Amino acid sequence: MDVTIAIDAMGGDHGVSVTVPAAVAYLRDHPNDTIVLVGLPDAIEEALRASGISGDHPHLRVHAATEVVEMDEQPQSALRGKKDSSMRVSINLVKSEEAAACVSAGNTGALMATARYVLKTLPGIDRPAIASFLPTNTGQVCMLDLGANTDCTAEHLLQFALMGSTLVTALEHKSNPTVGLLNIGSEDIKGNEVVKQTAQLLRDSDLNFYGNVEGDDIFKGVTDVVVCDGFVGNVALKTAEGVAKMMGGFLKEGFSRNLLTKLAALVSLPVLKAFKHRLDHRRYNGASFLGLKGIVVKSHGSADAFAFQCAIERAAEEARGGMLQHISEHVEKWHHARQTTAGEVL
Repeated sequence: MDVTIAIDAMGGDHGVSVTVPAAVAYLRDHPNDTIVLVGLPDAIEEALRASGISGDHPHLRVHAATEVVEMDEQPQSALRGKKDSSMRVSINLVKSEEAAACVSAGNTGALMATARYVLKTLPGIDRPAIASFLPTNTGQVCMLDLGANTDCTAEHLLQFALMGSTLVTALEHKSNPTVGLLNIGSEDIKGNEVVKQTAQLLRDSDLNFYGNVEGDDIFKGVTDVVVCDGFVGNVALKTAEGVAKMMGGFLKEGFSRNLLTKLAALVSLPVLKAFKHRLDHRRYNGASFLGLKGIVVKSHGSADAFAFQCAIERAAEEARGGMLQHISEHVEKWHHARQTTAGEVL
């Protein structure tokens, strides 16, 4: 299945110097897909020439936008005051079905606010959630929410679990992925009231609920999905990123201490390269805004071209996997089951 991806070419810390080379690299690997670069035409055309693209390309086109959302701009300001921003125009292309998905490295708050306003949420979903895949001992885990919702009810967390489970099914073809609820302990008595209520809702659902998981279980690969509110999820994610950077710094410092350690580093080079590849956060770049009537993937603002290309690939995988349809069907089935159960009780 060939897909069309709209890219906010102006977003992120580096703009067209990253987004355009990433788009060109993506098309080399996926020549039948189509990329729409949205933004200031002159800047995009210059970046295309620098990437070796001159003249017309059958699967790449430029869509003009006259405004750019700044990385430190207030979401409401971007939403109300920049209706022709590269970010908003990219999302509009998804709404009009001219593109199957949108990718942006721009301001997260502005992207979420704009996407929610333009695309609206799926029926049965109260709030969109940010989901991403993280490396584990056994592969990868889908974790959500990672920052969109700092205060959640048990019902919201149940919806996140439904969406995360469906995302794993769509992308990894796991028919019954396990779901863990992030808590301060594995025992049922642990956690605040919202977490306890969520656990009960998950037990009563048709999801494959594993139970409570602790922070150190995330990277063990204990479950396929880990659910939490956006406050906890964002702190956990940033903590993990900080630990990974610290470990990398310690290794670099240790191996560069003297001639002997440098020789040891040379001997260990294959192992170090494999270690670096496995923990390379760029390979997991691309967080999905789940619960919207359209596919929107957020790249890290400081992403390089390789990382941004990974975000494009994530968006294409979601489009090809029919993620939106799967989530809609799963949520509709869940609501029908709840209404039927409520009717039987009455």
